[in-house]
Order: sequence, then structure tokens, then C-alpha cells
Amino acid sequence: MNAKIAPVIHEWTYDAMCHDLLEMDGNKYIYEVSKGDSEPEKKEALLEDQDPLWIELRHTHIADASERLYEKMNTFVSKNKAAQLHSRDGGEISTTDLQRIVQALPQYGEQVDKLTLHIDIAGKINRCIREYGLRDLGQLEQDLVFGDAGAKEVINMLRSKQNLSEENKLRLLIIYAIVCPDKFEGDKGDKLMQLAKLPSDDMKAINSLRYLVSSDAKKDARAGGFSLKFDAQKELVEKLSKGELPLNEYPALSESSSTSQGTAEGASVPKPAQNPQPMSRRSRRTPQWAKGRNSDDSQSSDSSVLRHASGDFKRLGNRIFVFMIGGATRSELRVAHKLTMKLKREIVLGSSSIDNPPQFISKLKALGPS
Repeated sequence: MNAKIAPVIHEWTYDAMCHDLLEMDGNKYIYEVSKGDSEPEKKEALLEDQDPLWIELRHTHIADASERLYEKMNTFVSKNKAAQLHSRDGGEISTTDLQRIVQALPQYGEQVDKLTLHIDIAGKINRCIREYGLRDLGQLEQDLVFGDAGAKEVINMLRSKQNLSEENKLRLLIIYAIVCPDKFEGDKGDKLMQLAKLPSDDMKAINSLRYLVSSDAKKDARAGGFSLKFDAQKELVEKLSKGELPLNEYPALSESSSTSQGTAEGASVPKPAQNPQPMSRRSRRTPQWAKGRNSDDSQSSDSSVLRHASGDFKRLGNRIFVFMIGGATRSELRVAHKLTMKLKREIVLGSSSIDNPPQFISKLKALGPS
């Protein structure tokens, strides 16, 4: 059930919101920077592991990420008298204020640039949330998958929320079709599509996903709820790390792997070395691979109050590679990153694709006729 809903439900972490609501090219984000009276300058930024702020914020709720960013900005200004002189009197500090601070304090240029970048990103995400009515929509999505809402709430949403985009209405109906497949039998689905004022072509996406969902999906959803924690996948990787996978289900590819712990009871991977070599600091520039890193979540020092997350890589054990056939989501990337910190081993997640919601819906439409 999770695998069917995760690609279309709105996830509220900073990373997921970036790739859902903003124009991203892989990990590349394009934004504009004001230059006094001249035309705004376009800049590109990579949201990747070399950015300590990205490492700190990517898996936090967007509200928490926004709060942390403004705390960092205010802390930086309060600790630098020169910065106070170049900020506005009273009120919140703007990105324009930060740009003036960069000019006045060039030694902090890189840090303030990163802070300005993420404040710009968080601001755009929060504007999208307000403009698209995502708070109410997100609540209804969660209520549906937990069995706390049904046809009445879906119909009320489609009738009352005129600012819902076609994509968001379709995503809502896809979730509804997964949780309550009987509501789309016969001409019921067509009537809902008409109420939502969606083109008939969009019904292809709903029908394609319905064929992938078992007939007792509603029972499973109401009984077991819904989670983006992917506990089954986490358990599988943790057992692999401990060498506890049963060989009859997960046969080893070599004899040395199956006997590395002295028995043939479980498939295993080599244990972390006592003094492993440091990990390479290579750049991940495509969305197909996720390489989790440890981050320092302690408070920043006075000399670098903007550095809340550490860019230093810990010494980790042998990597574990996980490949997901058919596609993965930002939620599964998050799980891989968190497992890296928990197991002290780099979990490298690969997949045939890592899709944002529009890409996933396009693939559903291409699966077959309505």
C-alpha cells in the first residue's frame, strides 16, 4: 500500500517539497539574485552533500526548516554588529538585507550565500503551500489513508477548493481510488472526474494504478494505516547489515559471503573494518543515487553560527547497495540516509528512476488504455 500511495501523496519534508513544488533539474536549483538597480542575476545551486545546510534541513518538516533558517539568520545578525548596521530597523530581515551583509562582511560570504539560498527556497515553498491550499489538501490525504475521511470529504474538497490545480485534484483521486477502490467501479469514477473537472485522459492514471492494487486494499489500508517510514525495507537492510537474512530466501552470490560469520545460516555482508578508509567526497549530481552522510546536529559555534551541520564525513564501514526496480521516491531516499546514520554504514540507494509526482503520473498514463 505504501509503495502505491507514496509517489503521489504530499510529503512535507524540505527535500520532498523542493522536488514536488519547485522547478528542479535533478539536484540543480535555479534562482535569481538582486544586484542593486541592475537586472536580477540568475544563479544555479546544487542541493547536495557538500552543502551542510542542505544536509541538516532536507529531512525536516518544512515548518521546522523555515524556523531554523530564520533562527540562524537572526543569530548571525545579533552576533555581528556590522551585520546589524546593514539590516533594516525592526521587522524581519530580508534576503536583500543578507546580500548587503555579504558585501559588508565578505569573510562570511559563502555562509550567508548558503543561508540566503535556503531562505529563498523555503519562502517559495511556503508561498506554494498557501497559494495551492496544500494544508487542507494534505490533511485530507492523511485522513483518507488512515480511514478518517471518505466520499463526503473528498466531494466537499473538490467543490469548495477552487484553487486546487488539476494535478493536485488528480493526486487526491488517485489516493482515494487506492484506499476505496469500490468508489470507482462502474461509472462512479467518471462522475468523480466530472466533479473535479478533469480531462478523461487523467482517468488512465487512476485505472492503471487500480490494476496494480489488490482487491483488499481498502481493508489493508484501514487495518494497518499508512506510513512513509517503510519499515519493511528498513528491516531488510538492517538484517542484511547484521548477516541475519535467511539463505533460502536471499542466497549468497559467493561462498565467502555465506560463511563470513562462520555459519551458513544467514546471508551477510562483511562487517565494518576496525580502521576503514575515509569515504571519498564525490559529488552526486543526478537524482538516481542517494548517499547518506552523518551530520552534526549540535549548536553552531560563535565563529560560525550559520554552520549547524557538519560537512565532515565520518569513517563508515562497507557500503550496502540497495536497488529498487520500478522506481523510488524521495521518502525512500530519506530512509536510506537515516539508515546510514543508524548503522554507521553508507546505504547507497539506486533505482531505475526517482520520480516526482508529475513524472509518476505520466508513467501511469502510459501503462495502458483507460
